[in-house]
Amino acid sequence: MVILLTRKYSNMSVFKNLAVDLVDGILMIIVNRVEKLNALNFKTLDEIKEAIQKAYDEPEVKAVIITGAGEKAFVAGADIGEFTQINDVNARKFSENGQDIFNMIESCPKPVIAAINGFALGGGCELALACHMRIASDNAKIGLPEVTLGILPGYGGTQRLTHLIGKGRAIEMMMTGEMITAQDAYRMGLVNHVTDKEVLIPKCKEILNKIMSRAPLAIAQIVECVNAIYKKEEDGYQTEANSFSIVAKTDDFKEGIAAFLEKRKAEFKGR
Repeated sequence: MVILLTRKYSNMSVFKNLAVDLVDGILMIIVNRVEKLNALNFKTLDEIKEAIQKAYDEPEVKAVIITGAGEKAFVAGADIGEFTQINDVNARKFSENGQDIFNMIESCPKPVIAAINGFALGGGCELALACHMRIASDNAKIGLPEVTLGILPGYGGTQRLTHLIGKGRAIEMMMTGEMITAQDAYRMGLVNHVTDKEVLIPKCKEILNKIMSRAPLAIAQIVECVNAIYKKEEDGYQTEANSFSIVAKTDDFKEGIAAFLEKRKAEFKGR
């Protein structure tokens, strides 16, 4: 599935390794290194960070889809050629930089879907795990094969995969380094849906359009509450109560109640 967009978002920087576009409130971020199976190098990670920051900053952006260009890969891992620069001195910084960028995706107050259109391996799998939801084409292959290189996932994969599919299955995937199919990923709860590759992006847009019709401030607070599960120092139930209090003050809450009682569709304004 080739997804190369020609119309650029006017306020977006020109990227070298991404194709980016904004249509009907959905920001498409396409990792565009087809010759490298969209592998993540340092430059691509920096560009993903900048693109995601726009999702935070720009009110025109209501939702995000992250996918890969070409027929074969979402992101087939990190760019191994750059691994020769990693040593025991800078390895921690390398890992923490990737974690910080993927934490931005996970914490984004707007919904982010990974459209997995082929191989999602290593850093690509970790990128998908950081998104709020994952939709896979039926030809997708997913895995964390870092052990075959003598390392381990360093961009949050050990934590997110375990939370998502459970300790036993996560350890098996990471220790063996084997890939799983889209159908196996669906059975494990690793992906939300599996589709034909021709309808992968339309399926993502269908879900996001439904979400975008809901109250955006409530959506943002749901992200806060769900992510509280990862924070040992945070009481998720207290976070939920606080978030409930925050949205109860909004005009959107009043509109939602009024629309329900008046038997009409709510028109949320995000305030």
